[in-house]
Amino acid sequence: MCDKNAGDSQETFELAEPALVCRWRLARKHVPLLNRHVRALSARRVNGGPLGTNMLSWVKQHVEWSVAEGSYPEADGVLMLVVDVNGQAAMSVGAYEPLPSTEAAALVERAASARVEQGETGVAPELLAYAGPDGLTLVAGEDEALCGAASLAAQLAETRGMAVGRAAAWDKDAPELLLISDEHGVVSADGFEGPVGAFLSQGFETLRAKA
Repeated sequence: MCDKNAGDSQETFELAEPALVCRWRLARKHVPLLNRHVRALSARRVNGGPLGTNMLSWVKQHVEWSVAEGSYPEADGVLMLVVDVNGQAAMSVGAYEPLPSTEAAALVERAASARVEQGETGVAPELLAYAGPDGLTLVAGEDEALCGAASLAAQLAETRGMAVGRAAAWDKDAPELLLISDEHGVVSADGFEGPVGAFLSQGFETLRAKA
């Protein structure tokens, strides 16, 4: 499945160099966190500026209509949104592939790559978090806009009465280390599993089951 947006033009086009790539998990052809993803998308920068209202509307409408009604086998796959340097966009759907490794070093590396994207676009699609008796801490700047998955994780933790904070780096003495991802949900690092990660992961799965 692939769909494209060329602004007001109805002519076909080919995407130029990608400036932004978002990967959002599907559940039965729906994006469970769509409104959160669109809010995070509005906080992103492409070519030095925010995406326009028309683009944001196109994204939401195409997910709700074209993706939901499309004919493709990956109903529980991943929706990929690509915006190029010219401001044109395309959507496609592919199969979901689990993380190749959930070792702590692998999750830390993924989060570091996402920090590079955050520096370019303003929003990291994945970030580290750690948890312990003091609550949940996101490894993100104090005023940093969060991706859809991270905003949900923070809200879920707060509904459980947990304190939610932010820090510049992972506390290696924390009992739980998590990767929070728009594509993969909440993933606990091997050897750093615990009740907070289990609770958050179950919250994501519950939303997917209701999609």
